[in-house]
Amino acid sequence: MSAESPVQDEHYLRVFRQNFRVWRGNRPFWAGLFVLLGGIPIMYFPYANLQLGNLTLAMSTTAGAGSLIIGVLLVVLGVSLWFQKHVQTFAGVAAILLALVSIPVSNFGGFLVGFLLSMVGGAMAVAWVPGKPKAEAAQGVAAGGTDGVSEPNDLSGTSPVNGANGRHSAG
Repeated sequence: MSAESPVQDEHYLRVFRQNFRVWRGNRPFWAGLFVLLGGIPIMYFPYANLQLGNLTLAMSTTAGAGSLIIGVLLVVLGVSLWFQKHVQTFAGVAAILLALVSIPVSNFGGFLVGFLLSMVGGAMAVAWVPGKPKAEAAQGVAAGGTDGVSEPNDLSGTSPVNGANGRHSAG
């Protein structure tokens, strides 16, 4: 190594891990992973051959093409949850519907493994809500529970700001 060459950053893995954590936190990552992993057994099992010694057990069904389509669609929905986070509600509902359709079409939804993974991932995608940035959340706490306006977010009227503390007399 010469004196002119730049020193390699020894913490590039730490930086990559932090950047991945930020990227993962801004989208329904785990929902996409579950949906993607749910599609794999659904499209794999109808075309799999199980070898038991000299005995070959083929699990192919008459709806093998349907299983392949359902599995590929689930994988595409899982990837789209990662890279297009604004379609999370549509992708979650579509994943749930495809998982339900996979029960009669493809070997009980990939022997219930793909069905359960896709259902959980679809439910997570529908329920996912982007969080507030830390600076915005800290600002809301520092302002005394206000929602960015000068009035408190307390609808009961018993805020210490207006002099009422909840101990009102009846008369």
